[in-house]
Amino acid sequence: MSLRLHNSLTRRVEPFEPLDPTRVTMYVCGPTVYNYVHIGNARPYVVFGLLARLLRRIYPKVVYARNITDVDDKINAAAREAGVPIEQITQGYAAAFFEDMEKLGVDAPDVNPHATAHITQIVAMCERLIASGHAYAAEGHVLFDVSSYADYGHLSGRSLEDMIAGARVEVAPYKKNPADFVLWKPSSDDLPGWDSQWGRGRPGWHIECSAMAEAHLGETIDIHAGGNDLMFPHHENEIAQSTCAHGGKVFARWWLHNGMLTFDGKKMSKSIGNVLRLHELLAKHPPEVLRCLLLSGHYRQPLDWSDSALAQARATLDGWYGTLRDLADVEMETASDLPTEVEAALLDDLNTPKALAAIARLAAEARRQTTPDGKAAAKAALRAGAGFLGLLTQDPEAWFQHSGAAEAIDANWVQGLLDERIAARKAKDFARADAIRAELATRNIVIEDGAQGTRWKVVAPTDAG
Repeated sequence: MSLRLHNSLTRRVEPFEPLDPTRVTMYVCGPTVYNYVHIGNARPYVVFGLLARLLRRIYPKVVYARNITDVDDKINAAAREAGVPIEQITQGYAAAFFEDMEKLGVDAPDVNPHATAHITQIVAMCERLIASGHAYAAEGHVLFDVSSYADYGHLSGRSLEDMIAGARVEVAPYKKNPADFVLWKPSSDDLPGWDSQWGRGRPGWHIECSAMAEAHLGETIDIHAGGNDLMFPHHENEIAQSTCAHGGKVFARWWLHNGMLTFDGKKMSKSIGNVLRLHELLAKHPPEVLRCLLLSGHYRQPLDWSDSALAQARATLDGWYGTLRDLADVEMETASDLPTEVEAALLDDLNTPKALAAIARLAAEARRQTTPDGKAAAKAALRAGAGFLGLLTQDPEAWFQHSGAAEAIDANWVQGLLDERIAARKAKDFARADAIRAELATRNIVIEDGAQGTRWKVVAPTDAG
């Protein structure tokens, strides 16, 4: 089965065929580093990072670029509000972003370009667009002339009139058309700026990505991806300026867009206070739980984030880790290849819900095995299938002892109480044994008595009873 992906440009699922099978290229729009990213921002990096992993399985070389926008008016405002240098904002939040992505199990891109390191390429692209008649300089600005590109609006499926009505366009006397967008703008002395033939200034947001993609991936790339909130105006503008700067060449052959996250059915918004910072969620929940929930819906569909959805994701992982814990004494002679049904689901437009369902069946199959060879093969398949999705990467005992708490539990303290409880039960001092269970429960620790002895795990407060 070959890889099939939904192309936003054609609005259908198509067999993926790279321009050059020996060098597959993909660009994903990265964060603007003026604050911690929220959980909705993390979705494209998880799902398209998984796509990069899948592409690497199929093709000998993949070049995956994910940028950092480190020059932007939001950054300037954040630095002004905090009373600190702009570099302190960009460097601090970029470092936090990388740390959060690593915790979440997101594969690092091959190239991580920063906009401020590509000013020369941005200026050169502006110059080419002016020379070819697709842009013009006015009052220290360089603007793209949307009327010069007949296909403007094709990606989003909007007419120019609809785009002007639906967008926050800046009304300015130096614009030929209200929809013309900024490629370069002047900077005052207190703002970041670089010398250019149009005066000291800084780039607009859209051209940053076009210049970085060209610099690292070429004039035509195989896949461009990001959230569907970027389709217009950001991606629409990227297509226009890149196509025109490259003499009409196709900019990106496949456009992939993920759906947005809602919180208890409502759009995440700063104005209503329901934006969930990834940095804070990672301090409260195991990263694999967050990752499992982000993969639980098909990437093209909206995904609702809620406490009940988090609880379900954790319960799912608890069940799978429980299976692995029960098979702890089973030795795997060799690691298993990616199970066929998991791979088939991912090849079908990155269908992660279907892949997770396949992993659930692998876990059920592992529990049914009775022979040593059968158990070993089933355990290896479960590990391989879940591991490809970035799940079941921990030791099962470590998972249960730390998965429900933000603070680490002293395992020696717990074991001491368990030994005391065993002695109390042997002495038929059941009141003391029950008191120990209750004491552990106050720390959200649940103990389980079974044929293999007494085990313990950390759970969320609502589960500790």
